[in-house]
Amino acid sequence: VPESAAMGGMTQTLDELFLQHLAIVGDGLERAMERCGVQRLVVHAGSLRFAFLDDRPYPFRPNPWFSWLVPLQDVPDSLLVWEPGHPPHLILVVPDDYWHSPPSPPQGAWISSYRLELQANAASALARLPTPDQRTAWIGEPAPPPGNWQVNPPALLQELEELRTRKDAYELACLREATRLAVAGHLAVQRAFEAGASEYAMHLEFLANTGQTEAEQPYGSIIACNEHAATLHYQLLERSVPPVRHNLLIDAGAACRGYASDITRTWPAQPGGVFATLVRRLDAVQQALCRAVQPGLDWRELHLRAHHDIAVLLREAGVLRLTPETAVAQGVSATFLPHGLGHLLGLQVHDVGGRRGRPGDEPIPAPPGHPWLRTTRRLEAGFVVTVEPGIYFIPSLLEKLRAGPFSGHVDWGLVDTLRPCGGVRIEDDVHVTLDGQENLTRPAFAAA
Repeated sequence: VPESAAMGGMTQTLDELFLQHLAIVGDGLERAMERCGVQRLVVHAGSLRFAFLDDRPYPFRPNPWFSWLVPLQDVPDSLLVWEPGHPPHLILVVPDDYWHSPPSPPQGAWISSYRLELQANAASALARLPTPDQRTAWIGEPAPPPGNWQVNPPALLQELEELRTRKDAYELACLREATRLAVAGHLAVQRAFEAGASEYAMHLEFLANTGQTEAEQPYGSIIACNEHAATLHYQLLERSVPPVRHNLLIDAGAACRGYASDITRTWPAQPGGVFATLVRRLDAVQQALCRAVQPGLDWRELHLRAHHDIAVLLREAGVLRLTPETAVAQGVSATFLPHGLGHLLGLQVHDVGGRRGRPGDEPIPAPPGHPWLRTTRRLEAGFVVTVEPGIYFIPSLLEKLRAGPFSGHVDWGLVDTLRPCGGVRIEDDVHVTLDGQENLTRPAFAAA
């Protein structure tokens, strides 16, 4: 992974950027702690979880709150103690283990900002914690050791969620690197699709060209040929190649220091035909939606605009014989786009803070008929959002439409022609800037 990022005409390493990040989030963290009456914070990295009646652990993912404050990933059972006026106390568990390779003690300039302590196991790490009182908060799981803790206090978590919505230079550098890695995988999958590979073989190509294992991916890759693209979170990865290939939908990302990219592309098998035209036209719609991203924009309005634009597209393609306004108002467009337009992105693929305007506010409701919308607030500079409109031919939803009052306004012959293609989705990651937006995804494809 390249350990540098161009910033203002100079190059800074990710470690240097992390030190700036730690100062920024540390200041915000301490102000949030003061507002919430918390004098000391303990963040648990998480523990290995084992299969039932087995000694086989599931892949470890650190608590994202830990990753926000410590740039390490392979750290089960480790702890961070944050107390204003003192260096953060990082208690890393480095077991003496000959069954598995233990994590290496950290290296790099960033470690000088912490009081580092190594412990051999979870119990000894917990024993190093200060005695908790009512003004000590614990964030994470499993449950803390006995004591008078505030466990995952909602008011503090809401404050910290709001801090995490705005990405600083370090976080943007990680997101750009995660994007670069994912784009290399996407292009390799496109080449494999054109060569006639199976879904499973394309999945292996993605891993090989990102240089990441399945456990390191931010989410399980969706690699769907033909009608499989109608399953929004398709996961089966067929080993065989279908006798007729219509298209490929790939939704796959990579990670850098825990920060995720989330990218979707749809590739028609043939450049001509109705479906290929649909892909090109949806791409134009998606790019217009990306360009509309700016500070102050109510995300719900952009989501409804996406439904309107897709209803226009479906009417122009001949699929619908309804006005776009009627198609959106009566829920017909939701047959073809049953998910939200996008979500905040960061240490979690569906990152925190998307449904609340300010800490302490009630969650902002989604528009009626659009319950799956993961972001409902106005955008602010520093946010990173995904923009991912789609058009799908999902059998169960189509049958409901066919049985309803608007069945006569659908060209079912054309729908049946498109049904074997499953659907199309196109997704970019977009940074909200002070005066507009920065598409993180398209330049990475252009530079690859």
